[in-house]
Amino acid sequence: MKSILVLCTGNSCRSQIAHGYLADMTKGKANVYSAGVETHGVNPKAIAIMKEDSIDISNHTSNNITEYFGVDFDYVITVCDNAKERCPYFPTKALKFHYNFPDPAKATGTEEEILNEFRTVRAMVKQYCSEFVLENKINE
Repeated sequence: MKSILVLCTGNSCRSQIAHGYLADMTKGKANVYSAGVETHGVNPKAIAIMKEDSIDISNHTSNNITEYFGVDFDYVITVCDNAKERCPYFPTKALKFHYNFPDPAKATGTEEEILNEFRTVRAMVKQYCSEFVLENKINE
């Protein structure tokens, strides 16, 4: 079984959304983890917008990358430039992937405008995860 780590700055939004989609899309054929170079807690808006798409991430926790130093990952996906630049080195044979998604937690405006930014990022992450699973043949 493949092991996938999704890494972001605070493990609160983008990495949690990707974690939820990858766990769902791989249908038990991969162990999916997410972490941050810091921990900020899981953002309630990320939980809410994922629930809109029938993915429950309410039981996720915000984890620090140091918690996974002993795991031999097959894939590491960084979902923001900050995490890619700040990720401490740890020995792994993992294939590394990177995509710099906008941070929805930095959105401003009305509550609906902020939620719409979360939804926009959710759609981007969902598309990326779908392509990742297909291209890496994780469901085969």
